[in-house]
Formats: sequence, C-alpha cells, structure tokens
Amino acid sequence: MRKASIYYKDHLAGILTETDDGEYVFQYDEAYIKAYPKAFITFTMPVNPKLYKDKRLFPFFEGLIPEGWLLDIATKNWKINPNDRMGLLLACCQNCIGAVSVQPIPQENE
Repeated sequence: MRKASIYYKDHLAGILTETDDGEYVFQYDEAYIKAYPKAFITFTMPVNPKLYKDKRLFPFFEGLIPEGWLLDIATKNWKINPNDRMGLLLACCQNCIGAVSVQPIPQENE
C-alpha cells in the first residue's frame, strides 16, 4: 500500500492511498475540513469527510504527472514504469507548479 500527503497551499488537505488491491482512496484531513471547508483541491472532490474511491487514479492527480519528454526523463532516471501512475505521482509531484503538492508517506517496511 502506498500513501501520499496532499498539500494545498502548504496546508495538509488529505491523504491519497493506493491499496494493495489497486484501488485509489482520497480523504480530506479533519483539521482541513474544519479550517477550509470551501478550499477543495478539485471541483470533482468537494471538501467533506467522505472517502473518495476509484479503481483508477483520480483524473486530477493524473493531470499532475508530467507528459512527453519530461515523462520520458522521469521514467528513465527513476526507472519507473510509465504505467505506474502512483509511482510517478510520488516521484515527480512533490514540487508541482500550482497550489497542490504530493509528499510520499514512507511505508512501514522501508
């Protein structure tokens, strides 16, 4: 299971998880919900306590992953399969352009 802390404007917005079954789950942080109830990270995921689940990486996060020649550089330098979307998100999106950043949460067995 891989996880990432999702930050919006330097505030922890929530946690994105890729389960061992390959499902993706995003949940807003309780403190973020209370402090920023209208500061959603994407229109398709309004701020609320419910779990967002999907069998594919959510389109918003997919859009953060580099494309083209930059994707080629990332896949070759970090030896990440281009189909490993969570791996690319964790490796490439810690310092994105815009208000959202993705910080990997180390796995317990690392």
